[in-house]
Amino acid sequence: MWGKDLRDVDADVYDALENERQRQEREGLELIASENFVPEPVLEAQGSVLTNKYAEGYPGSRYYAGCQHHDAVEDVARERAAELFNADHVNVQPHSGSQANFAAYFSVIEAGDRVLGPVLAHGGHLTHGHGINFSGTLFDFDQYAIDEDSERFEADHIVAKAKEHDPELIVCGYSAYPREIPFDAFREAAEETGATLMADIAHVAGLVAAGVHENPFPEWDIVTTTTHKTLRGARGGMIMCREELAKQVDKAVFPFSQGGPLMHQVAAKAVSFGLAQRPDFADYQQQIVANAQALAEGLQEHGFRLVSGGTDNHLVLADMTSKDMTGKEAEQVLEAAGIVVNKNMIPYDERPPMVTSGIRIGTPALTTRGMEESAFRYIAELIHQAIDGHDPERVQEEVQELCDEYPLYENEEPERTEVVQQ
Repeated sequence: MWGKDLRDVDADVYDALENERQRQEREGLELIASENFVPEPVLEAQGSVLTNKYAEGYPGSRYYAGCQHHDAVEDVARERAAELFNADHVNVQPHSGSQANFAAYFSVIEAGDRVLGPVLAHGGHLTHGHGINFSGTLFDFDQYAIDEDSERFEADHIVAKAKEHDPELIVCGYSAYPREIPFDAFREAAEETGATLMADIAHVAGLVAAGVHENPFPEWDIVTTTTHKTLRGARGGMIMCREELAKQVDKAVFPFSQGGPLMHQVAAKAVSFGLAQRPDFADYQQQIVANAQALAEGLQEHGFRLVSGGTDNHLVLADMTSKDMTGKEAEQVLEAAGIVVNKNMIPYDERPPMVTSGIRIGTPALTTRGMEESAFRYIAELIHQAIDGHDPERVQEEVQELCDEYPLYENEEPERTEVVQQ
């Protein structure tokens, strides 16, 4: 009727997709901390026939007929996620992390209520109270900050801020914090103020699921995450909570903030949760951290100053003032060399968000490609050559060779040779 081959049906879109595949596979080292490469079974589920059906509501209580198979898929996703994170209840329907946070807020507080969250430039997220976001507009947010000397979140400051603001809700979780989240400090603050606790573990969810990072459950009330960063799954969001909050969470997602769920995405989430339950997933998460630490050490050897002096997780935050550059300039130089990072504000940054003083570099995607510590020490050398050596063309050639050595979406395992630093 309309053809089965995208190449014949829509050459414009086909070409764009193929160009992006080529970019991912052979033209660059993907080092953006919030990005990853999903396994092919996840891609298959995302492109499945479940996209053809409305399934408003929840398993066993849909607004449309013909949802029995959608019910089965959603039940599998919820059960697997609950087991991975030791959660009482899971809602897998949020379309994104931002929508998960929106629904999570309205599960436990009302517009105008007081909330305590992190400063955006100190590793927080727009949905943690920034004034241009719904969170900062709808709620009375105050922010806690990183200690200027240690460049870490310190318990005494968090507790003091909580006592000062007396919030109904305390939020933690970060998009650019290279250290382990100090969950104990927030529990202490909640005990002092009687606040509800919410953790946004979008960046470290894979580490948490594998036991490489502390799990906020069972002590925490509500936890949100994306499913596509370290968790290496379909793009989307998820909310987990104590059993007593289950009905409030589900109502806040549907019908309060969303209509029909994207069931092809829910199916892909289910597949990725199943893959995360396999023993090799823990090995992968441990390798992510080992690679980040190898990268950090390599950068420091070349004179890069790292925020907090290193990393405990999947990312490093480099202060580019140590190289007399802005974050924007560094991002552009590295992209020209085939190394893809993102400009990022650092604590107490004096530059605006579209310029910044730092860059954020993450290891999940290249760890998925099979790279280990030696490769990341070599990548630190390539970053040094691009930034200090001003030779992006030479670096680009070496980047392509590295991509060829660690292919993406290929069935046969390549022969691996030890990477030797130049």
